[in-house]
Amino acid sequence: MTKIAIIEDDPAINQMYRMKFEADGFDVQLADNGKKGVALVEDFVPDLILLDLQMPEMSGDEALAEIRKHDWGKDIPVIILTNLGEEEAPKGIRSLGIEGYIVKAELTPRQVVQRVKEALGTN
Repeated sequence: MTKIAIIEDDPAINQMYRMKFEADGFDVQLADNGKKGVALVEDFVPDLILLDLQMPEMSGDEALAEIRKHDWGKDIPVIILTNLGEEEAPKGIRSLGIEGYIVKAELTPRQVVQRVKEALGTN
C-alpha cells in the first residue's frame, strides 16, 4: 500500500485529504506542524509527502530542510500543498527538491490525489 504523509496544521484540511486518499487506497498519516512532521516522516517513511508551508513550531520549508538532511528523507518525493502562491514561497524551496507545488484553492481534493498518483507514476 502506498504511504502518504500529510503535514498540515488545519485539522479540517487534514481530515478532508485523509478521507480522499484513504478512499483511493492510500495509507495516510498526519502531522499538524512541521516539527511533528519531521518525526512522522522518520518513523513512517512515506512514499510521498504533502507539505504545507505555513505552520506553527516549524514552517514547511524548515521541516523539509531538516528531512533532507537525513538518509531516510533525502529521496522522498514532496509536493507542496499551500495557500501561498509560488511567488510568495520561500526562495530556496525548489532547491530542497520538490515534485510539485499546489495552491490548495486551485485544485479539488480529487485533483490533488491525481497529481500525487502522477508524481508516483501510479495513475
